[in-house]
Amino acid sequence: MSRKVNCILLGKEAEGLEYAPYPGELGQRIYDQVSKEAWQRWLAHQTMLINEYRLTPIEPDSRRFLEQEMEKFFFAGGSAAPQEFVPPEQ
Repeated sequence: MSRKVNCILLGKEAEGLEYAPYPGELGQRIYDQVSKEAWQRWLAHQTMLINEYRLTPIEPDSRRFLEQEMEKFFFAGGSAAPQEFVPPEQ
């Protein structure tokens, strides 16, 4: 049986993550309040941020930036795309 959470991003009960996807307090908050679907949305957004800002995730400054954006994405009203970003046509 899957674990359910009241997803902070989707605003409804949904299937929860199987483990904390990030270390520390932020990872625990995500585990407790974010659904699998919302986490997948973050991963897509994170990929866009990495590509648009040409980040290297092994660099400490890039990791700090991504962590701040992750917190905004889930808990502070959202993480915005760069002004120049043009979403691909579907």
